[in-house]
Amino acid sequence: MCLLEERGGFSFVCALSLAVVAMGFRARAKILDSDDIQRILKRVAHEILERNKGSEGIALIGVRTRGVHLARRIARAIEEIEGGKVDIGELDVSLYRDDISIRPTPDVGVTNLDFDVTDKKVIIVDDVLYTGRTTRAALDAITDFGRPKVIQLAVLIDRGHRELPIRADYVGKNIPTAGEERVKVSLEEVDGVDMVEIGEGELS
Repeated sequence: MCLLEERGGFSFVCALSLAVVAMGFRARAKILDSDDIQRILKRVAHEILERNKGSEGIALIGVRTRGVHLARRIARAIEEIEGGKVDIGELDVSLYRDDISIRPTPDVGVTNLDFDVTDKKVIIVDDVLYTGRTTRAALDAITDFGRPKVIQLAVLIDRGHRELPIRADYVGKNIPTAGEERVKVSLEEVDGVDMVEIGEGELS
């Protein structure tokens, strides 16, 4: 921005440059690759079946965006193991977040639950468990649709730093992190590649 000022009878242009550079995510290390993620999701599928004594009554609800794709993959793995289908839903928690009053206008996405959650064994699926606030919002959203028999949580990554008393029932990988670090999950369906990286900067 340039400002025109008058000083001592002479006019001169004062060039004022305000450059704000948005620092994007900068990966420091790859934590998981495609094969790792595939193995993890198969293991989680087996753990879900073991804990719930089969697939009967199970409903997988993915938290948008990447949690939805993880839920679909786990569902396919369960079907390959047992042969039966499980209900799959997608959930947007934007309007249930406890910081909605201090955040910019939320970009509200699609919630699609075409089944009754009442008396279901609901498993929330998300990519990263961090403070626990997204999971709390998901719990509030789901109970608005009915009263499940039980609600469990499956995450690909648990990075710690909880701010609420929330614990995952199924964890792909625990990754100790510093508060300023970021964990980036990339999935083929969204990003064109499967991997998990740790680094710094803002996630897109």
